[in-house]
Amino acid sequence: MRALVVDEFGVLPQVRDVPDPACPPDGVVVRVAATGVCRSDWHAWQGHDDDVRLPHVPGHELAGTVVEVGPDVRGWRTGDVVTVPFVMACGACATCRTGDQQVCPHQTQPGFTQWGSFAELVALDHADTNLVRVPDGLSPVAAAALGCRFATAYRAVTVHAAVRTGHEVAVLGCGGVGLSAVMVAAAAGAHVVAVDPSPAARAAARDAGAHVVLDPG
Repeated sequence: MRALVVDEFGVLPQVRDVPDPACPPDGVVVRVAATGVCRSDWHAWQGHDDDVRLPHVPGHELAGTVVEVGPDVRGWRTGDVVTVPFVMACGACATCRTGDQQVCPHQTQPGFTQWGSFAELVALDHADTNLVRVPDGLSPVAAAALGCRFATAYRAVTVHAAVRTGHEVAVLGCGGVGLSAVMVAAAAGAHVVAVDPSPAARAAARDAGAHVVLDPG
């Protein structure tokens, strides 16, 4: 397969042919249709993440089609169109059983603990726990944006902040996570104030549902 390979931290990666990934017994191999670029990918490339071993293929925001299924997988078949959270939980430990899979102590992460989605194919483990079916009509590009920035904002707004109808929510910074937070908070019925120095970001926040947009200057 073709992949973007980091051979040395901080040095320009190269696109080249590499071996196809092996399918985990409890996982799948996905043909990547879309992948996002996250600030965390930059940190991995710079060598800031101790989990990354060279040579390395980054990428953790993805959507695509299952092309191979491990023998222990029960809920998925080839041809399924899926996405995943960037934290892939084990699904069996005490942390996962309490609903806190995003901090599973046994988690794996495509693009960090293993090769990721800047490639034609990516292997994903614990498929029955982590795969999410992409509904008809949702583009792979939109689906690829959900597993990292949107999931981060969703849990922060709905679980930790417990935002409800009538609450006031200020979102400081309207990048990927910030705009996701605007959307989630507005959908929850909050009055949302979005703050960003960029006119384009403020316009995007208004389009995403912010009731008020402010320039911090």
